[in-house]
Amino acid sequence: MYEDIISNLLGEWSTGLNLGAVVLKIGLAFILATIIGLERATKRHAAGLRTFILVSIVSSLAAMCDEYILIEYKVQFSFVTAATVIGIAILSSNTILFSSRNQLKGLTTSVALWCMAMVSIFIGFGHYTIAIVSFLLYFVCLALFTRIEEYFKIRSNHLEISIELKGKNYLSEFTATIRKLGLKIDDIEINPAYANSGLGVYSISLTIVDGELKKCKTHNEIIEVLKNLEYVIHVETIN
Repeated sequence: MYEDIISNLLGEWSTGLNLGAVVLKIGLAFILATIIGLERATKRHAAGLRTFILVSIVSSLAAMCDEYILIEYKVQFSFVTAATVIGIAILSSNTILFSSRNQLKGLTTSVALWCMAMVSIFIGFGHYTIAIVSFLLYFVCLALFTRIEEYFKIRSNHLEISIELKGKNYLSEFTATIRKLGLKIDDIEINPAYANSGLGVYSISLTIVDGELKKCKTHNEIIEVLKNLEYVIHVETIN
């Protein structure tokens, strides 16, 4: 049978539903959620500090509620926790948005919110070791891997851009320029939000095929070249 290392070190007071255990569980859920919430809030994501704290506290309370029901009524199924996980999954999905340039935003925050709920559920059940180890890996992924991911992303042979042209008639000229630069167009999608604006707004998937371009150019340098085209109003990479 599984025995939690941290709860064993703390003693019996840290488990169950006594006052000390309840304060520890809610306090720990609050502290861990604050750390993640601040990390997300400083990057101006949809779910910030208060959202993460509330989700964390609710999740730990749901676990404690199921623990109480198990002790008092011998119900073996954690239905309050299950309902909470489903509810938070629905809530977190609403943080995923498409921008006007077809950029998918909020996916990481959505998963982070759901992960924080799972960590807090383990705290609520008194499985502190699982919760803290999971939280540490979770925080490292959010806070540190962003730079690593960005490093490799801007040096890959593939990139997606959102581009605004002065008119749809400039698309053929733009595609010709792209080929001259040593890039291959894999896919083009027109943004329907600008259908009647007179602008040509597209999401384009590109592959770097020129050998020298692969060696010397990052995505940012390619974007700077495209920005200097006289018929380009705006261009940016899609994350």
